Amino acid sequence: MRIAVLGQGAWGRTLASVLRQQGHELAVWSRSHGSDPAAVLQQQDLVLSAVAMAGVPALAQQLRVSWPGAVPLVSCSKGIDLQQHCTASQLWQQAIPSLACLVLSGPNLAAELDQGLPAASVLASIHTELASELQRQLSSQRLRLYTNADPIGTELAGALKNVMAVAAGICDGLGLGANAKASLLTRGLAEMGRLSQLLGGDPATLYGLAGLGDLLATANSPLSRNYRFGLHLAEGDSAAAAFTRIGATVEGPATAEAALVLAHRHALHLPICEQVVGLLQRRNTPQEAVRALMERDLRREWV
Repeated sequence: MRIAVLGQGAWGRTLASVLRQQGHELAVWSRSHGSDPAAVLQQQDLVLSAVAMAGVPALAQQLRVSWPGAVPLVSCSKGIDLQQHCTASQLWQQAIPSLACLVLSGPNLAAELDQGLPAASVLASIHTELASELQRQLSSQRLRLYTNADPIGTELAGALKNVMAVAAGICDGLGLGANAKASLLTRGLAEMGRLSQLLGGDPATLYGLAGLGDLLATANSPLSRNYRFGLHLAEGDSAAAAFTRIGATVEGPATAEAALVLAHRHALHLPICEQVVGLLQRRNTPQEAVRALMERDLRREWV
């Protein structure tokens, strides 16, 4: 296939490498190139967008009038937009209503794929035949693809697990132990599910590659920027200092803030997201956040 990859951060470069090794013909674009992204879209069979979430709204609007006909888009960005409170694919489809859009998400730490280690991911779309065709075209020995018909649940799981990865980094940074971390991730998964289901996601998606799979990888690996960000917060760094130390995009903090806006709009309580945002805004300390979670009112597990 002829494939354009928009975005050349760690994930975009990795995807381009995997696809190139499969024999696909690649055209790549990055904002740092200073070139017109519309130029790389011409004569393509498929476009993959792996730009950081903050860059999606402007890029989608920029390409709105120059999108090449019926060429589908695979959105690989993870997060929730802070201004419009939408996922990446929703932003693309708002800009280009006729666009056939798919979502790629899963436990895909770029550094491991770069080393040739195997991984799996999910390709989600309401266009099920297109998803099945791209599954056959894009799967490889390095990256095995599954499909589902729940793009919104897939995207929300991939976005919200970054918030839980920040919380997991804080937990490990404070040395709270395996019991505490297992409890945190389990309650985090429930929190992710409440918001996802409210916004139209399929609960089953949460227990697949884009949900539990991605959460396990991101919340346990020092390769995860969100996890490392949480470690730095536990050490006493401000959010600004933690961003500086990592020196690359970290989607979890902005996602936590956007998730809280959506939760408040629907009278939904997300205690872990609330504590993460409190830390980011320096309204509490890591130790106070743990105490607040442990002192919450007692309740049934599935509430």
